[in-house]
Amino acid sequence: MTTTQQIRMGEPTGRQMLNKVPEVTVWFWIIKILCTTVGESFADYINETLGFGLTNTMLLFTAVFAVVLTVQFRTKRYSPFPYWLTVVVVSVTGTLYTDMLTDKQHVPLWLSSTVFSVLLAIVFGVWWLRERTLSIHSITTFPREAFYWLTVLVTFALGTATGDWTLELTNWTPAQSVFLPLGLIALITGLWKFGANPVLSFWLAYILTRPLGANIGDWLASPKVAANPGDPVGLGLGTFITSLIFLGAILATVIYLSISRSDVAEAYEATHAPSVTTNPRRERIALGAFGVIAAGTAALMVWAHDQPHVTCDPTGQSETMPACPKPPMTGDQTTAAVTKYENLAQSAIAQDRAGKAAASHATVQKMRDDWDADATSLQAVNKKTWTLLDNQMDAVLKTYAIDHGHIKPAPAAKQEKQLKVLLADFKSDRF
Repeated sequence: MTTTQQIRMGEPTGRQMLNKVPEVTVWFWIIKILCTTVGESFADYINETLGFGLTNTMLLFTAVFAVVLTVQFRTKRYSPFPYWLTVVVVSVTGTLYTDMLTDKQHVPLWLSSTVFSVLLAIVFGVWWLRERTLSIHSITTFPREAFYWLTVLVTFALGTATGDWTLELTNWTPAQSVFLPLGLIALITGLWKFGANPVLSFWLAYILTRPLGANIGDWLASPKVAANPGDPVGLGLGTFITSLIFLGAILATVIYLSISRSDVAEAYEATHAPSVTTNPRRERIALGAFGVIAAGTAALMVWAHDQPHVTCDPTGQSETMPACPKPPMTGDQTTAAVTKYENLAQSAIAQDRAGKAAASHATVQKMRDDWDADATSLQAVNKKTWTLLDNQMDAVLKTYAIDHGHIKPAPAAKQEKQLKVLLADFKSDRF
């Protein structure tokens, strides 16, 4: 949707400057969806594929966000490169904040969705009370720009939470889940053309582009064949390839916009008709239609939730579903599992001695992932033994700074010492 309706509302309360955001053209929405897809796939690539860890990835991108936002604030007018770089980074950062609440703090998705909704309402309320406008066409002062980026950050976190919550309720595949936000955006666009409030229409569509882009990213990156029941199925491109494709598309689009200047507000206004005043009666009708759409969406969620579907994740690694309870391992399975961990520990020791620190780190991380996956079944065999071994496993992870983002990795000698203790414990503390 593109609009210049109701764009200069309220008197600026800070130093006046040229508008710091792009004109809302079709290019705006294309690149916004590209950015949200990168936010999902790149965060997963850094966190999971590279094994950086969720906490470390969140801290890294929080720092990067602070840097790029400072650069954006220091620009005098809208410039495509710093602006869209900030959007890409805030997309990743907002995603990680929601993932931290879900995966680390175990906050239910319905609760995080509610909290972010209330937070967004508060930001909008304060912004309106102070500036008397929520239009992005009026970002001409520092306070308005600060409100704008705070709003963008919260919308990304909210879009992540509500999108994941939708998947949790419906158990739709990534491909199926694309159609809900896409359909809602189409309905909002139709109501905007009919005469809905352009500022309200913009922010509703802006929030919905987050689950749309994330679902597209999951669809492209997920494997073609599910390894376990309930796993997402997609095109099998992987998070790295998906991130590269969309980062390349973003770069190409930004280069085009930098050359054409087709999304610069001043240039756009010089070549397009002036804004028009909306019809209050049509605005009220459209507002009622938004309510009907919201009720219909809620009814669809309830219906989808009541359909038979997988209600737990056999791998125990899903962001949206609880882990399925696992039966106790048999004697042979327990022996095989212990042997696997002993072999992994010995491999890590050999890699450390060979000076292959990255390989050793990856081996220990695999040991951690497998240990977590087997936890329920091993606890069912002998919880006391599992607890003793789990404590030593944690001591090993600490020396590698895995799941302990506030510390640095220990020297290789200390890592080897803890691995040897773990090996001895596996031999003495039998299940």
